[in-house]
Amino acid sequence: MNSKTQTDFFVYGLVGKNIGYSFSKNYFTNKFSKLGYSNREYKNFDISSIEEFNSIIKGQKQLAGLNVTIPYKEAVIPYLNKLDPQARDIGAVNTIKVLSDGQLSGFNTDVYGFEKSIQALLAAFHKKALILGTGGASKAVAYVLNKLNIEFLFVSRTSENKNSISYPELTKNIMEEFQIVINCTPLGTYPQTEEYPPIPFEYITNRHLCYDLIYNPTETIFLKKSRLQGAITKNGLEMLELQAEKAWEIWND
Repeated sequence: MNSKTQTDFFVYGLVGKNIGYSFSKNYFTNKFSKLGYSNREYKNFDISSIEEFNSIIKGQKQLAGLNVTIPYKEAVIPYLNKLDPQARDIGAVNTIKVLSDGQLSGFNTDVYGFEKSIQALLAAFHKKALILGTGGASKAVAYVLNKLNIEFLFVSRTSENKNSISYPELTKNIMEEFQIVINCTPLGTYPQTEEYPPIPFEYITNRHLCYDLIYNPTETIFLKKSRLQGAITKNGLEMLELQAEKAWEIWND
């Protein structure tokens, strides 16, 4: 790598908090290796607050692109120079392209990954969904559901607006009516694998589709409890792979 000039070498990376477990670094490192790209490197930029973002930009002169994960998908937007219209509509960014003039352009590839990975599992009766969590990832999920004409409610610790309810408000009737449940919270992510969203699993049935954006572990407690109730379940690995490939496409466009 040292034999390459500055203009030959490209740095990519993931911006997040507590991301040592992350999928992205291994995924792109392996991708670069398979493609024979010895002049590309992928790094984890683990920062404790978004205020440290500018130091990443200033410190990486060969930076070409970034992925963004929890908890900065919304907070990173003010640091960008441009926003893709879809990312603007969603209000969250998970992919950043460094333009030739050094400006930063934000995109959302979570939308692509989520839509492509859930469509094959949807049945005709899947008309309403519960979105667990209200962070940046949940906004991309809501965007897709709206596009697919699936009604949804956000579920969080406290009711935030008319389209949101709290976990204690999840009644039997609501669980029977909303037969898609999507976990967009980090609850259950490695290493805190014993955690899970406090929904009434006893009302989950074989007509439910339960989707967890988490991919590590492969089966979270949320998915296991749902599966034991007969639900169709899916983790977030395919979504992550799809959004990563879409990010790669954007960086190389």
